[in-house]
Amino acid sequence: MKGILVVKAHRCMGCKSCEIGCAVEHSRSRNLYEAIAEYPRPSSRVSVKSGEGFAVPLQCRQCENAPCVAVCPTRALYRKNEDSPVAIDQDLCIGCKWCVLACPFGVITLDDKSHTIVKCDQCMERLERGQLPACVVSCPTGALEFKCMEDVIAEKREAFLLQIEGCLGDKK
Repeated sequence: MKGILVVKAHRCMGCKSCEIGCAVEHSRSRNLYEAIAEYPRPSSRVSVKSGEGFAVPLQCRQCENAPCVAVCPTRALYRKNEDSPVAIDQDLCIGCKWCVLACPFGVITLDDKSHTIVKCDQCMERLERGQLPACVVSCPTGALEFKCMEDVIAEKREAFLLQIEGCLGDKK
């Protein structure tokens, strides 16, 4: 399913459970207790950032015309098909950082150990099995949701109509 990660920042406590869930999902063992002993330690593809009085998880937004894919000189960044998230072939990545510079959201990072990039792939393997991304499952407050675009648009439309209805009700 083509979907997007929806962030409900007002629900985020900054607990970083999403970071841990992501790192474990991308570890060799896929087990928390074994992952902490792995070398190199697995990297998270989501990063919780805090502001004054709020926290928000940041990860790849899977741009439709992804600038990171367009600038990659080795084609290490790619999509399996038009509905799939942007993935990386670590064997092709040369660590040139062009994608890091091109990303409008600043969510692509370079792994210090492997000198290749690390970015969210929406847990593509989990999606293929009909499961939600690990960050969504790990979030105890529901600050992260995975939804299809049509559902997001329908919810926004409904909220807007309710807002208009409220404004019209005030004039009666």
